[in-house]
Amino acid sequence: MFGSIFYNLWGALIAFSLYFFSTFLKPYTPLRIIIGSFIVAIIVFLLMYIIRFLIAYIMFTPEVNEEADKGDLEENGLDSEKETEEETPAANSTVEFQDENSEEIAQVVRTMMNREEEQQVNS
Repeated sequence: MFGSIFYNLWGALIAFSLYFFSTFLKPYTPLRIIIGSFIVAIIVFLLMYIIRFLIAYIMFTPEVNEEADKGDLEENGLDSEKETEEETPAANSTVEFQDENSEEIAQVVRTMMNREEEQQVNS
């Protein structure tokens, strides 16, 4: 479900307040106003479960099932093994690129530190 029970409580509080203040100036007895407000709050509290369920259902995105995807690829005439082999080097090359990049950065930092030390020694 979407959210938490606090959504239900806030909805009930708002409904209670709206009903209470809308009937406050009418010629009803105070007991009737309070009982009516509580009834409306309980109804809205329960309706919020349905609303939260609908929001969660609308926002639901199913996770990809790898086995179903492989079956779909084979049905379409595509070889799933070739596709996974093509994806693996791309992932490895990204990691290698990150490693090379970090090594280059480390080398630049070392060079800058060495230059600063030489300048301090020469001064």
